[in-house]
Amino acid sequence: MLEISPEKIAHVVIRAREYDSGVNAWAHSGHRKGHGTQTELAEFIASLNEDEQASLVAVMWIGRDTFGPEDLDEAIETAKAERSSPTEDYLMGEPQLADYLEAGMEALGISPEEVEDELQRPV
Repeated sequence: MLEISPEKIAHVVIRAREYDSGVNAWAHSGHRKGHGTQTELAEFIASLNEDEQASLVAVMWIGRDTFGPEDLDEAIETAKAERSSPTEDYLMGEPQLADYLEAGMEALGISPEEVEDELQRPV
């Protein structure tokens, strides 16, 4: 069973896309701001509990076809057992993190677009 909310996964997807695309590359002062997005993403992933982090890794693995969606529980257990570095370092070292997370969500029957749209809707 997935032990992280779709909203938290979508938050990581959105921030990973911002970081990868350099959307926030320049602040008003002309200094690079990509580092701020990178730091925010790393801190967000680090703030997740162990179960949420393992689920996030499992969704990424499912998205890149390391595991099938029917193997979600096994992927989560493997993520917990094989963790050897901080989860944020591992995930942020994956160049296609946002794409893999979205593909994993879709494979698990979660619409990434709906969740992302909900997060980005103005209040």
